[in-house]
Amino acid sequence: MTSTEILQREDAEHYLFWAMEIGEKMLTSGAEVGRVEDSIRRICMAYGAKRVDVFSITSCIIATVYGEAFDACTQTRRVAEMKNNLHMLDELNRLSRRICDQRLKPEEIKEEVARISSEPPYPFAAQLFFYALVSCSFCIFFGGSLKDALASAVIGVMLKVAETFLQKGSSNPMIITLLCAVVGGLLSNLAVKFGLGEDADLISIGNIMLFIPGMAFTNAIRDIFSRDMIAGGVRFAESIILAIVIALGFTFTGLLF
Repeated sequence: MTSTEILQREDAEHYLFWAMEIGEKMLTSGAEVGRVEDSIRRICMAYGAKRVDVFSITSCIIATVYGEAFDACTQTRRVAEMKNNLHMLDELNRLSRRICDQRLKPEEIKEEVARISSEPPYPFAAQLFFYALVSCSFCIFFGGSLKDALASAVIGVMLKVAETFLQKGSSNPMIITLLCAVVGGLLSNLAVKFGLGEDADLISIGNIMLFIPGMAFTNAIRDIFSRDMIAGGVRFAESIILAIVIALGFTFTGLLF
């Protein structure tokens, strides 16, 4: 199919579905809304759409395709959760460019999306190592001793295990983050109490950095400067609320001790 062919409604439905599928996965992987909207628009235009209107925020994508053979075709996606995955985002970017260049058929797009979605994440052991590394590094960066850094690294590993366990029982990121913050603060104070660390605050700082929504906050600022004010404002508010939840969790355990 060339870009000058007239789409029939059934074709438009199929191609818009896969464009939305790619856009949704990009958004959940950490893409800013401008990138998501542009990718959906380019994919639909590549298959002969005369006009494509896309509106996206962090929790919803709405797209309408206009063609000469039909009035309009609209689809909506409810985006439930965010899981930053820059590797998947890069693969989806490559796929969207390939679709625009080669005009892949729906079956080919389905196969590529399934392949990208099925790629395994980092092994759990590697995730434990990086949690320990981040905790240890930030603890030292903010002035913690070697003893504090080692305690922070061990607690970071324990927080990853706790987070994985909690995700199996709840899909609410606020609740999971709050509980992890409480556990992290509790373990930090216990480490100092039993002589495994020297400063509970510095140990906690290393663990806090594991949950700070830095990528979401950065994307919020980018969206705002790109004039996506609603999406940027929503993402900014979510980041601030999540940061407050983290602070409350660690502060609560600090007050107990």
